[in-house]
Amino acid sequence: MKSMLNMQGTLFLLILAGIYAQKKGIITNQNRKKFTDFIIEIILPCNIINSFLISWSYDILMNCITVFIVAIVTQILYVIISKMLFRKSTKDRQAVLRYAIICSNAGFLGNPIVESVFGSQGLLFASVALIPLRFAMWSSGLKLFTETDGKSTAKKLITHPCIIAVFVGFILMISQIQLPGFMLKTLAGIGSSNTAISMIVIGSILAEIQVKKILDKELFYYSALRLLVIPAAVLIILKLFRIDSLVIGVIVLLSAMPAGSTTVMLADKYNGNSKFATSCVFLSTILSLITIPLISIFLV
Repeated sequence: MKSMLNMQGTLFLLILAGIYAQKKGIITNQNRKKFTDFIIEIILPCNIINSFLISWSYDILMNCITVFIVAIVTQILYVIISKMLFRKSTKDRQAVLRYAIICSNAGFLGNPIVESVFGSQGLLFASVALIPLRFAMWSSGLKLFTETDGKSTAKKLITHPCIIAVFVGFILMISQIQLPGFMLKTLAGIGSSNTAISMIVIGSILAEIQVKKILDKELFYYSALRLLVIPAAVLIILKLFRIDSLVIGVIVLLSAMPAGSTTVMLADKYNGNSKFATSCVFLSTILSLITIPLISIFLV
């Protein structure tokens, strides 16, 4: 519990640093995209590859396969559930809320939190679990805002730096190829900055939100579903099967992540309700600072 509180306190202070950076003009709307690109295309891939640099065993390989299968099933369920919810919402709000159910912030926020709670092996499982999420993000998720074809979806997945990093990491883990010391230090050095820079960028996004706009019953309803109901349901279902406890912990923790920041990006790019999307990300992210430690108590 003390470790979780320390971690959440660290994340909160990093978010405050991001808010300060935005207010001071250090991070702006113009250069924030470059920060995000730097995280997704350099920091996170290094972090992922570094997580695979462990001595593997048959159990680890089987658990990776289990994680992948469970992640596919849960992602399909998110798509199905999202169609049943928010039917009374306006069309523009419905697109935002459905996308935020399908695509949480697990890819951006989940990795550093899972690594903090479960260590490098937890990060390894998280990297595998995020493959179906990235597929859903560029397929069923993107379709909520615009039309997309299978060819463009496949291209985005194959060329995504994080997907490439997963495959490279798998090869290194299975082959047990020993990288030179300078490469290991570079991967570890860049990858270790993931948590700090990710939280600072998220803080800079939150700095632009007006507090009055988040006082919306629909947003609180969504947050309760995303942060409490879904992870509780996932935990109960997985407990019924004889699955490794670390696998369960990683999957449940990833399912407890708030709305993805891409919700705002897509809504803004395709003329959706970007203000509502921003409020959705803001409220669920702030509330997750409370719910994630509570959920973690049952997992560690």
